[in-house]
Amino acid sequence: MKPRILLVDDDQEMVETTSLGLRKFADVDGATSAKTAIDKMANSEFDVVITDLHMPGMNGIDLCAELVAVRPDVPVIVITAFGSLESAVSAIRAGAYDYVTKPFQTETLAHAVRRAAQHRALREEVKRLKRDVQRNAGVDEVWGESEPIRRLRDLMAHVADSDASVLITGESGTGKEVVARALHRAGRRKDGPFIALNCAAVPEALLESELFGHARGAFTDAKTARTGLFAEADGGVLFLDEVGDTPFSLQPKLLRALQDRKIRPIGGTTEVSFDARIIAATNKDLDQAVAEGRFREDLFYRLNVIEVSLPPLRTRGNDVLLLAQRFVERFAAQSHKRVLGISPRVAEQLLAYAWPGNVRELSNCIERAVALARFEEITVDDLPERVRSPSKVRAAGIDEAPIDVPTLDELERRHILRVLSLVEGNKSLASQMLGVDRKTLYRKLDRYNGHN
Repeated sequence: MKPRILLVDDDQEMVETTSLGLRKFADVDGATSAKTAIDKMANSEFDVVITDLHMPGMNGIDLCAELVAVRPDVPVIVITAFGSLESAVSAIRAGAYDYVTKPFQTETLAHAVRRAAQHRALREEVKRLKRDVQRNAGVDEVWGESEPIRRLRDLMAHVADSDASVLITGESGTGKEVVARALHRAGRRKDGPFIALNCAAVPEALLESELFGHARGAFTDAKTARTGLFAEADGGVLFLDEVGDTPFSLQPKLLRALQDRKIRPIGGTTEVSFDARIIAATNKDLDQAVAEGRFREDLFYRLNVIEVSLPPLRTRGNDVLLLAQRFVERFAAQSHKRVLGISPRVAEQLLAYAWPGNVRELSNCIERAVALARFEEITVDDLPERVRSPSKVRAAGIDEAPIDVPTLDELERRHILRVLSLVEGNKSLASQMLGVDRKTLYRKLDRYNGHN
């Protein structure tokens, strides 16, 4: 696209002549006074401003200073008299990007404009990249390279800045709160509070008070007033975990709060407005709960504006190894132990196990293994019995046909080749996931090739 230029000069003929020369590569608009230029800048978008130095009323230096103050992203080029070093210095001090001395060739001015437009484009790209980094700062904390996780991160990046309610679904242990916190950190409410409540962990008699607060004297033990979590989450996010366990008697009041964005504390006489994004999570089938009359349909649709479904760990393929390595690094650092990775046999066991407890179970497994580890690599003996037991060494969906009993070297060879296949031959990534340096990996691959 052509850059848009605002050309400012009190000489109309000069504006028209210069515009004619620049229109080969730019869209040019003109202004014959500083006031007109300021008005145009307020109502239109320009990539570069060119202003003459000497004009009645506000001169080019003052105009430059004013534009830089309100639109620092738009570079200003000041046209000065030939040989006037003082005016050139004044222009730069006022924030001008560049200056061109009179008399000038059109190509000289065009070259300055091209550089200024490119400068602005680069600044805008840097700003865009910073926004993307900030937006994805939380999203990138959802680890994994499998296709389901890639799609999940993409969805999260698109909805992070929205105020629409989110319902996170998935089996227990899949990381629903991790995703909720990541959405908060990636969104525009990141500087506001993140208030979490497990609806299944609070007794029914106390849940209403937790959410809505209460006035002093509202009930026997209410000796002081209490602010509810809706109000505490103002400006941020209220995360309602296990929302499917919300008592049916409380659901109408919860629905009204979400609709009206107002709450009335127990025993209170006035309503209190709140501004919080609602993120809810459940491991229950709320569609079935609605069909059975255990969950209000209107509340379900109010919560489920955007559904984020988390895949179980058993469907995420090689993410098990990636997550295991991350957990090894985390728990080794916390316990100040030199544990660098997992052995090939451990990798086989982790890939074969079905992980009914999902990421939470894997995290607990690796934390235990790091605590018990005696070497720089976690060994099979460091794993819990349920993971290393032969009765568990079948992934979900594999038939019960007898399996061969390969040697350890053969197991290692199969595992290394499997990892290489999964990462499409990327040896750097494979060595990282295997917990070995690249020289060791190359040596093993040369040995395998020699045996073929």
